[in-house]
Amino acid sequence: MNAVCLLGRLTATPEQKTTTNGVSVTSFTVAVDRTYQPKGAERQTDFINCVAWRNTAEFICRYFQKGQRIALQGSLQSRSYTDKNGNNRTVFEVVVDNAFFAESKSGATAPRTDSQVPTYNEAAPAFSTATNGDFEEIVTDDDLPF
Repeated sequence: MNAVCLLGRLTATPEQKTTTNGVSVTSFTVAVDRTYQPKGAERQTDFINCVAWRNTAEFICRYFQKGQRIALQGSLQSRSYTDKNGNNRTVFEVVVDNAFFAESKSGATAPRTDSQVPTYNEAAPAFSTATNGDFEEIVTDDDLPF
């Protein structure tokens, strides 16, 4: 099983990019505090590279900024490449499936302009974009699991 859950702060404001095929993507780093703190030492932080695609990337770029807390769910992926000097390199990153707000609106480092705090789940979106750019909840009996 390959499942990763992270709770941390963005080290920079995510920037949306588009592939040559028109697919949205963003790469960013999340600073995550370690749970164990040795006596007399400062708490250590890990800086974890993440990548999000399509609607998840658009959601993160639209609603999150540097320093804001974010909760992520995804999977760990590795890829290898050869750098400019001919050295083989391996990179590990979290491929984000779901992103969630992890702090209250008042606790955010930068104020939000909308009144709702949506979450995005690529597997089962709970919101759809309305014509005015706001979110509206989609409620149908057909989507209920019971």
